[in-house]
Amino acid sequence: MTEPGTTADPATTTDGPRGRVSARVRILLWLLLVMAVALTSVATVTRSILLREADQRINRLLTQEAGEFTNFEERGTDPETGGPFTDPARLLRTFLVRQYADPDEELIGLVGGAGQDPAQIIQPRDLRGVLPLHEDAEARRRIFDSPAPSGVVHRPSGEIRWAKVAIARPGSEPDAAFVVAFHPGRELERANEVFRILLAISGVALLLTTGIGWAVAGRILKPVRLVRVTAAELTERDLTRRIPVHGRDDIAALAETFNAMLDRLERAFAAQREFVDDAGHELRTPITIVRGHLELMGDDPGEREETVRLVTDELDRMSRIVEDLLLLAKTERPDFVTLEPVQLAELTADVYVKARTLGDRDWQLTEVADRETELDPQRITQAMVQLAQNAVQHTTPGQTIRVGSRADGSRIELYVADSGPGVQPQDREVIFERFRRGTARRGTRGSGAGLGLSIVKAIAEGHGGRVRLHDTEGGGATFVLTLEEARP
Repeated sequence: MTEPGTTADPATTTDGPRGRVSARVRILLWLLLVMAVALTSVATVTRSILLREADQRINRLLTQEAGEFTNFEERGTDPETGGPFTDPARLLRTFLVRQYADPDEELIGLVGGAGQDPAQIIQPRDLRGVLPLHEDAEARRRIFDSPAPSGVVHRPSGEIRWAKVAIARPGSEPDAAFVVAFHPGRELERANEVFRILLAISGVALLLTTGIGWAVAGRILKPVRLVRVTAAELTERDLTRRIPVHGRDDIAALAETFNAMLDRLERAFAAQREFVDDAGHELRTPITIVRGHLELMGDDPGEREETVRLVTDELDRMSRIVEDLLLLAKTERPDFVTLEPVQLAELTADVYVKARTLGDRDWQLTEVADRETELDPQRITQAMVQLAQNAVQHTTPGQTIRVGSRADGSRIELYVADSGPGVQPQDREVIFERFRRGTARRGTRGSGAGLGLSIVKAIAEGHGGRVRLHDTEGGGATFVLTLEEARP
């Protein structure tokens, strides 16, 4: 349980009703497991290599000593007679005098009969910590009686590895043998000591890895913890928190992606709130008008007919407002704009034909861009018709309205230019906002809610472009949709 006034670190505690282990702990446990297996394997393999090398060295030593005795037996001469040795005891004694045993090695001559404790000819040796072969009668009998040329004697006092060369000369008595005995205890202990040292070093390495891995994992996963904490603290009312981004690794990319998601969520919630506020504000007036007229409507047929006309007009206006608001709410969706190959000349001509039906004006198709490009023809037509309707509302019959398109490099422009009164500078920044109308435009005003130019702006931005406003030469306003042609 967390003490009052403290905050549990989400990276070092379990979370959820099932007690899940944090990513930091899991990473550290896997790291320690892999390192423990690797270090133990290294220590075990090293011990195996040392033991194998010790076995090979002992075997070479036994083979070498046995070979030297065999060579001496075959080629050696008795220094007293000058001829071959006929006495096994004298052969053994002469050979041993000339030899120097390695540490942990014994060179022994055994003379006797089978089943008897053989007499021995030895070199004085000081083997500390082990029972020498020349003091172990049972081991000597087992080696002397064994028919094998080499072997191992397992004793409580220590293992002995041996090699034997039997001496059998016709007519010579008694039987004899040359024995090389090696005590491998120290060799094995050295290998085990190296193994223990490696295990100790591995333990220290694991402890250091635990501390360093904990700190490094915490540092690497800090943005992830921030993502978790930030996500837990997000509410509809507060979407302003962001994660600091440091570096250019995958964790930084995660933080950037999460921040981008928060930006989208914030825009979506803001659009939702704005939609609700705008809808409530704009629909309140027609609802009040409808209610007032219905409450005051009398029994006179003429009054009823006028009331129904007014109510129908207000309901139509409400319907247009709702449709426009729904359209603006869709602008944040990825499928708001669907691109397809379009012939710009054909699209411009279609817009011109549709615009001519909006009012009795001097409509002119001034220029047409002859190019195929990628755009949403329905949305672009909707925006251009809206600009044409806006031009009709601010001009009088007979005035000129020009429609056209042009291409300049990768940039495409579609425009509607009127010869009306134009737009005052103070209105240029606000007319593209929702429910904002210019204050200085003259001419016939429609009953729109001020959403038309907002829709045009949303369509332009959905194509990655923008809408511009500048004065028409000779007077009036020109609205231009500027789109950047998509590069392959």
